[in-house]
Parts: sequence; C-alpha cells; structure tokens
Amino acid sequence: MTYSVEWRGDRVRMLDQSKLPQEERYDELTESDDVAAAIRDMRVRGAPAIGVAAAYGVALAALHADRLGPSLRAPHIEMAIATLAQTRPTAVNLFAALERMRAVLRQSSPADLSRALTEEALRIHREEIDASAAISTYGASLIPPNATVLTHCNAGMIATAAHGTALGAIVEAHRQGKVTRVIATETRPLLQGARLTIWELVNAGVPATLITDSMVCHVMQTMHVDCVIVGADRIAANGDVANKIGTCGIAMLARAHHIPFYVAAPTSTVDLSVRTGAGITIEQRSPDEVTSFAGRRVATAGPDVLNPAFDVTPHRCVAAIVTERGIITAPYIRGLKECAGHAGEGGK
Repeated sequence: MTYSVEWRGDRVRMLDQSKLPQEERYDELTESDDVAAAIRDMRVRGAPAIGVAAAYGVALAALHADRLGPSLRAPHIEMAIATLAQTRPTAVNLFAALERMRAVLRQSSPADLSRALTEEALRIHREEIDASAAISTYGASLIPPNATVLTHCNAGMIATAAHGTALGAIVEAHRQGKVTRVIATETRPLLQGARLTIWELVNAGVPATLITDSMVCHVMQTMHVDCVIVGADRIAANGDVANKIGTCGIAMLARAHHIPFYVAAPTSTVDLSVRTGAGITIEQRSPDEVTSFAGRRVATAGPDVLNPAFDVTPHRCVAAIVTERGIITAPYIRGLKECAGHAGEGGK
C-alpha cells in the first residue's frame, strides 16, 4: 500500500492533496517547518493524517537537533512542537500526537531523542493503519445489501494515512458486494468531495455520483438513500461531532428523512476533555477560499465573508459512532469513555 504520509528514514514523503485530481504529486520534506506549512495549507488534511504528519514533523526536528549541543536539543524540539500545534485548531488528532511526542521527549536522554521520537512517530502511524482497517470492517457491517450510501467531504485513505474511515467502510462494503452506489457531495469551498473522494472512489472501482452540497435534501426526497457515513475531526465526550462544514445540515436532513447517520473515526479523534460540541474550537479560514475559485475571483469585492472549516453535529442526530474498538451507540458518554479510556492505556 502507498500511504499519503510516509517516513523515509530522514524525510517525510507526502502526497500533495491540493494538486488532486489533476496531478498525483509526492513531496519529500526534510524540515519540521515544512511539515507545519503542509498541514496549515491543507496539502495534507484529514484528522488522522494530520496527526501522523505532525508526529513525523517532530521526528524531523529531533534529527536536526542531533547536530546541536545536548542542552539545546530538547528546546529545539519543543519549539517545533509549538509550531506544529499552531497549524490547525479543530482536529484533536494533531494535539494527541504532539502530546505523545512531548511525553517521549521528556522521558528520553539527549543522546536518545531522535531514535525515541522516530520510533514513537512510527508507532502512531502503525496504530492509525490498524485503526482504519478495523473501522473499515466495523463500518461495512452497518451498510445493508444493495445500498446507496451518501458521504460528505473526504475520509478515505489519503485523509487517514492508511485505509480510510468512512470511505474505508464504503469501499470494504463494496468489496463485499453490498454497495450499488455512493453519492458524494462536492464539499465547498475547497471541493474535497469532488477532488478527493470521487478520485478515490473511481480508483477503487466504486460506482459514484457527484452532487453539489445544496442538492442533498432533493436527493433524500427523490432517491432511496440507505445511510449516510462521514468521518470526524473531533468527537466530544457526549458524542457531538465536529466534521467538515455542512455535515450538521446533512445529519439533520438524514434525521428528518429517517436515514441513519453514522460517524466513523478512530479513538484518537475522541476528546473526553471536551464535554459537548460547544467546547470545540472551530477553525476560521481565509475569505479567499469562498470568494475565489481556482485562483479567480467569483464574488464582487466588498462583502463580509464567513468561512468556518467545520461545524458540530449534535449527538442526537448520530445513529452510531464506529471506532477501531467497535460500534458505539447512545448513550455516547458511557461508550466513548470506555472506548477512548481503554485506548489510552495503550499509549495514547
């Protein structure tokens, strides 16, 4: 398997998602600051992939720190961690990965930092690979035979640095012969659904239909949609889910049309420190993403622009949350605590 983020000994090989689908380009990054820029600019995106990339960014900083005196190595790495933490505020995987790297940093001797931090980054990646494989299997079990499935944004292999979460479940269900069609939203304003999800589905041989975000209600009214499945960037302790902007509206439409709405995400996305979705920080991105398209302005100059990258879906709209440790249903407070708490014992 070719991963969207991969460690190459002294560098990080990374798929530039901003170039898809026109160009499948892989960059090799040797500086922690370059990894931070790639996360900030969404050349790498998807909560699990961001966490893996950030861990490798710390490993790069540790390699460079080997050239410094022993007393300067830890501060150099701490600066890299701080820079990486400032890239994107919503996806909790970023901060979970950085906290794990910081814990190893504090426990290791100066002479052992690069080896220990590289091993921890590789461990984080392996755990995400295993988690997405399990999520794909569990998620596929929720999809009925001859299903039409709707998904929003991109939660596939390139967003998770492995198999995928929501899209992994869909692809696995198609492999089992259960999926007849996937309806994917375009996902404005950066078109992750049109550019990335459709690209992955076509490459996997899954029949796909692309729609604009504003068509979801019409599709649910006029077509038979068996279920909706999406990924997540942060899940609060009560089961509220932060995901790509537009997700909440789709969840509410699914509830109104009696269509089950599933969320697929690893336990690294669960944040028990946040009681409800109201406590999740929502990233605000550049107005240019809304007012321009492909580098060309499409809106008249002058208006104020809102561009939140995520919204929060209330837990009451979620039929189940699929993790690598199983399928969780309401009450989510208990199930998520048991699931994420158990995961934490393994090193999270």
